[in-house]
Amino acid sequence: MSAAIRTDTVQIGEMSFGILESGPADGPLVLCLHGFPDTPWTWRYLLADLAGAGLRGVAPYLRGYGPSSPSHDGRYPLAVLADDVVRLHERLGGGPDAALVGHDWGAAVAYGAGALAPERFSRLVGLAVPPPVAFVQGLSDFDQLRRSFYLFLFQTPLAEAVLEADEMAFVERLWHDWSPGYDPAEDLVHVRAALSAPGSLSAALGYYRAMFDPAAVSPDLAGAASAVLGPVPQPTLYLHGRRDGCVGADVVERPDVAATIQALLPAGSRVAIIEDAGHFLHLEQPGAVGPRILGWLGGSDVTRAT
Repeated sequence: MSAAIRTDTVQIGEMSFGILESGPADGPLVLCLHGFPDTPWTWRYLLADLAGAGLRGVAPYLRGYGPSSPSHDGRYPLAVLADDVVRLHERLGGGPDAALVGHDWGAAVAYGAGALAPERFSRLVGLAVPPPVAFVQGLSDFDQLRRSFYLFLFQTPLAEAVLEADEMAFVERLWHDWSPGYDPAEDLVHVRAALSAPGSLSAALGYYRAMFDPAAVSPDLAGAASAVLGPVPQPTLYLHGRRDGCVGADVVERPDVAATIQALLPAGSRVAIIEDAGHFLHLEQPGAVGPRILGWLGGSDVTRAT
């Protein structure tokens, strides 16, 4: 990697967010949002690419992932996660030329933040998980429902014990199943550290539990909860790995799901399948994914040193 990654902490009211950052402080802001079970270090290649293109890449630890603060009420609805991103944009001094890049849960949060504050973000990139309405539609497929068994396991009180057992062996197995052939050893060091922070494991599970818990959304967030599930206003690049073992490419390409994705994204958006890549496509194929993202964001081409 050709650019140094800096670590810092951003305070927003009572919430504290750990961040990774690269590139010039006065460059256009690109917020990079990680998923589960992951950390901001998932963006290490892209952060270097962004810096090389003169862009300011900032990858926060999402709410509840150590060292970021957990929710005081233990709830993690998508509207709250999206609002965190909007407030991070403001706190970091981002302009209307800022962009969002999200993977997995980070993609869902990016779609929500873009819809919640369209004036703050100019472009968006989603990886591996389509807009939530399209993802839920895909669950009608038997094979996808089987891949998504963990969604239902995570609703149970057994989930914390299952994930903690044998040094988070379950988490490691998810990485291997979701990105066949990729060695996640380096990533798992960061994942285990983040999810071992007090309350972090339950926080990560809380994202999934809020999906099935209408009470997770307080009345004052009712409007935001509707907005974050609606159409994405920013031109969006959506990338998906052909060998994704979490969300099947066959589901994303299914005519009805593909039509829903198209309906939720504005004119000029693009959807592309990355061959020879699984769920963590930006780690498996950084040389293919990074340039596509830079091109979409308007950055110049860079050559990434390895």
